[in-house]
Order: sequence, then structure tokens, then C-alpha cells
Amino acid sequence: MSTPLTALAISCTLKPSPAESSSDLLGEQILAALGEHGVSGELVRAVDHTISPGVDADMGAGDGWPQLREKVHAADILVFLTPTWMGQHSSVAQRVLERLDAELSETDDAGRPILFDKVAIAGIVGNEDGAHHIAAILFQSLNDIGYSVPAQGSVYWNGEAMHTVDYKDLEETPEKVAQTTATAARNAAHLARLLAGEGYPAE
Repeated sequence: MSTPLTALAISCTLKPSPAESSSDLLGEQILAALGEHGVSGELVRAVDHTISPGVDADMGAGDGWPQLREKVHAADILVFLTPTWMGQHSSVAQRVLERLDAELSETDDAGRPILFDKVAIAGIVGNEDGAHHIAAILFQSLNDIGYSVPAQGSVYWNGEAMHTVDYKDLEETPEKVAQTTATAARNAAHLARLLAGEGYPAE
């Protein structure tokens, strides 16, 4: 655990602060689990920032993405959090993915994609099915731009369909969610530390 690591959790809830958010809660729990492995972290709520539509790194006046992008680049681990609506990730999550598309054309001094050597995990909550579908979309998108996904790198909770109990309403964290959170955090920290020590080759 000698190499210090950092994590950025981006919550893609539809609810602006200070409304309570299940996505935020799961993100905080994942960050706490990462902290047990020497990873310091920060959670940001994407909807609290003006993220302009587009696929460029900077969409000009009024665009709040460049400041978030700096945080993305600085973090060793990205924790991508989204609620489930109609079996899909949120519109906010889609906006963030679209802005991350710009990283496809960014390279480091060795000519590698700039997000190589970084790790991504996912957190998904909702009162309906769709978590596996959403994880597949997130992981393919994030892997395309350079992120590595650790073993069992998604944490999710599905409530009973058509009911109104949210993750944030639970009296305690379900045992399986806690176990999965611990595993995802442990594996993410392990992989990120390996990549920090020896990154992917340029050729």
C-alpha cells in the first residue's frame, strides 16, 4: 500500500444538491472502501455543474466540463455512478460519457491514450432491472478511452420493481452490496497500484 492513490467519484444522479441521492450514497460507500486501501477520494455530482452538450474537451463559454476534466485526469481511479431509469443509465451519465469521448484523441508523451494506466469501476442503483446492461455500456465506453476495469468492478443494488423504496431509504446496507463494494474497491486499488508502478507499454 506504499503508492498513494486518488479516486474521483462522479455521481450522475438527476437530483441537484442538496437533495438526497442514492447514487451519492453508494459513491460515498465505495470511496470509504477505497480509503481502506490507501486511496483518497472526492465525490462530485455532475448535475451541479453546467456540462455543455458535445464531444470536445471544452465547448466554450459557460462550459463547466473542463474543470471536471482536470479532476478526471488527476485521479488514478474513476468511480462512475448512475441511477437506473427505464432500464438505462441516466441522461446525465450519457452526457458525461459523451464529453469523455474527447479523450480518444488525447495522447501522452509516449503516444499512448492519456487515460491509460487508470482504473474505472461502476456503481448502479435503481428500483428496476438494468444494472448488468448499464455496467456493460459503462465499461465498454470507459475501456474505449483507456480505462482498465478490475475483476468484479461493478457494485449495484436493484430494489423491488414498481416500489418506492430507494437505496438511500434502507436501514442498513445489504450484505451482498457491502461484500461487492469491498471486493470492487480492493481490486481497483490493487490494479491501480500495479499500473502506477508499471504502466502499459507504448509499443
